[in-house]
Amino acid sequence: MIHLGEYNTLTILRDTDPGLFLGDDENNEVLLPNRYVPAHFEIGEGIEVFVYLDNEERIIATTDKPYIKKGDFALLRCNQTNEYGAFLDWGLVKELFCPFKEQAFKMKKGGWYLVYCYEDEKTNRLVASSKTNHFLSNKNLTVKQFDEVDIIISHPSDFGMNVIVNKQHTGLIFKDDIFKDLNVGDKMKGIVKKVRPDNKLDISLGQIGYRSIEPNADVIMAELEDNSGYLNLTDKSDPEQIREVLHMSKKNFKKAVGTLYKQRLIEIKEDGIYLMS
Repeated sequence: MIHLGEYNTLTILRDTDPGLFLGDDENNEVLLPNRYVPAHFEIGEGIEVFVYLDNEERIIATTDKPYIKKGDFALLRCNQTNEYGAFLDWGLVKELFCPFKEQAFKMKKGGWYLVYCYEDEKTNRLVASSKTNHFLSNKNLTVKQFDEVDIIISHPSDFGMNVIVNKQHTGLIFKDDIFKDLNVGDKMKGIVKKVRPDNKLDISLGQIGYRSIEPNADVIMAELEDNSGYLNLTDKSDPEQIREVLHMSKKNFKKAVGTLYKQRLIEIKEDGIYLMS
């Protein structure tokens, strides 16, 4: 099957005046116009192409690489608008259409917008939507605490920066965890810092320090979270008390606490340790 809006590896069937005809294993064919035909090719060999609809709504193949494909998010520039919607530059001859009903805010020529690309079920056309949250859900999470994830910076909020997690979920990087400039559309790695009871995801940039530096800190963090963010232990606590609660030596306890304190994850007081909010 030839998949619209995706990369397909197809077989070169024949060379014609308009270009090469390519096919799949189910006898479906698509034209690769002359402007995209490679200088050297052989009938019967495979070629990777992107498939979409041209200006006359005909299925067509191209060797150009679009900035976005079906099921993906990307930051695209608006080239023009009309009474029907906006037309975005996605790196191909035919611009990607974003109807008014799919615009979170009215798009303007020259503006940049984070969009999702999907196939409209009524028209079978590839279209864009800047209402990205409509294509994300945290109802059934596919990630857990401390997982490394792919994130896309979505939009700022009063609390920090909203992000798209693994192209499936929404997440938030709190202001206190942002230590560099972030721009809408930036793609990077992140860590699931916390999964809240309502399935909201707290995301951290880069590896959470204590997991790579001090494994015992993981135990302390878990104990803090299980006890409403408080642990009645200090560096003056009896070694046996520490061992009973955390199953580690006092030496390892102090080292782990030091790591967590440097990471600004805990606060140390006279009566114990507190989890930073």
